[in-house]
Amino acid sequence: MIRTVQTTPYPDQKPGTSGLRKKVRVFQQPNYAENFVQAVFDVVEDKEGATLVIGGDGRFLNREVIQIAIRMAAANGFARVLVGQGGILSTPAASHLIRKRGAIGGLILSASHNPGGPDEDFGIKYNISNGGPAPEKVTEAIHARTLSIDRWLSVDAADVDLDTIGTTAVGGMPVEVVDPVADYAALMEELFDFEAIRSAKLTMAFDAMSAVTGPYATEILENRLGFAPGTVRNGTPLPDFGGHHPDPNLVHARDLHDTMMAEDAPDFGAASDGDGDRNLVIGRGRFITPSDSLAMLAANAHLAPGYRRGLKGIARSMPTSAAADRVAAKLGIPAYETPTGWKFFGNLLDAGMATICGEESAGTGSDHVREKDGLWAVLLWLNILAATGKSVEEIARDHWATYGRNYYARHDYEGVDSARADALMAELRGKLADLPGTTLAGLTIEAADDFAYVDPTDHSVSRNQGIRILFEGGSRVVLRLSGTGTSGATLRVYLERYSPDDLDRDTTEMLADIVQAADQIAGIVRHTGRTEPDVVT
Repeated sequence: MIRTVQTTPYPDQKPGTSGLRKKVRVFQQPNYAENFVQAVFDVVEDKEGATLVIGGDGRFLNREVIQIAIRMAAANGFARVLVGQGGILSTPAASHLIRKRGAIGGLILSASHNPGGPDEDFGIKYNISNGGPAPEKVTEAIHARTLSIDRWLSVDAADVDLDTIGTTAVGGMPVEVVDPVADYAALMEELFDFEAIRSAKLTMAFDAMSAVTGPYATEILENRLGFAPGTVRNGTPLPDFGGHHPDPNLVHARDLHDTMMAEDAPDFGAASDGDGDRNLVIGRGRFITPSDSLAMLAANAHLAPGYRRGLKGIARSMPTSAAADRVAAKLGIPAYETPTGWKFFGNLLDAGMATICGEESAGTGSDHVREKDGLWAVLLWLNILAATGKSVEEIARDHWATYGRNYYARHDYEGVDSARADALMAELRGKLADLPGTTLAGLTIEAADDFAYVDPTDHSVSRNQGIRILFEGGSRVVLRLSGTGTSGATLRVYLERYSPDDLDRDTTEMLADIVQAADQIAGIVRHTGRTEPDVVT
């Protein structure tokens, strides 16, 4: 029996590029989660008779909201729900499951790399039938519906046993609890040469950060590839991620970094984030920036069976360094610079215009799914190491010798007062036209703009995507406000210096004048009151 519950709108349910993210206690308000899920279901067309995928990263509140969403799906006409065992589905695995099973879309319950727990973060996002994040026209429709919603629908039914694989009925709708790892692991075996990786006898340390990729990494790395038991650290997903911040960067994955910088370090180190779509790559004694990783993976992708025929194109988000562009030029394939947000890559992938995509925020992926994929990047690195017999250090040095080096860092100023952050960006936009020709800290500004993107697939235009300050010689500064936090604003400052032949310098030293110029241009200290960033990656 369908139950109708009267409700009133919450005015703050505007989904960003990564869905709706708020503190757990916000989602625990009466009707809050239900309102948003119903708004999604009201917007989804042709849901009668369709299959819906539901899963998440295992964070606090994950199971409760899954049960709510299942009962609501039954009341809203879906024919079938697929849910990961234990409520678990990594974001790339959910994308693959949507595509493999012909689902109309999926609800992914995650706040990505944000902390979890009763006082931390929760999130819901909707992915469409291609397996990728909902485009702006869909998220805008969802937001519009949240502002007028007056009821949500559910059925009276017992909770589903999420821990037992099999099919049960909820309000007459079949709910299939599936192995969250099996289909994804099988896809990885198609793309990569598992026998070559096994035969290479590499040693490895992988930090799953007590998040969703623990079961995936254990099955693939230890069970299928034969890495030693214990290779996967923090491999059990926990609702609070063990009290840690599941962001694979050098601050939050410090233990892994220290392991890889030791004299007895394994050959390869990697980590993934809360929902499994980001990655950290460290060789013995060598950290590889996400921007460099994208370029190096693209340059060597042909060594893996799934990419032996070559790449159709390479796409990167605008803040990501231009290192991948140099690879595309050498390969004679297109290079695309897009706004931040995987949905822009999805359009290029669907159109067959690109094969490998990446973001500086540690997200890399290909046309095998429509999300970034942390374990995919790790496996491609392993395939390259096995095929070449080289170390991470050797691959990096060979790459820089061929293409030059883009010294790169991102400075995050977290929890900045939103009004102060907005004032900084507004002031900077107001003086862009006057910046070209100016010399600061020994650097001459060649161009300055507020990045706008015309999508080559549907010709849609995205404006105000971040401010670019381009210096002569290929160096630059990019400033943008991030929408991934749940309180305040995060100012991200991206710093890049290109050198064709000075390949072995300290990154901080190489970027010192770029940092100085950025503050002179934008007034970061003056506007934020911060003399240094909270996180440097």
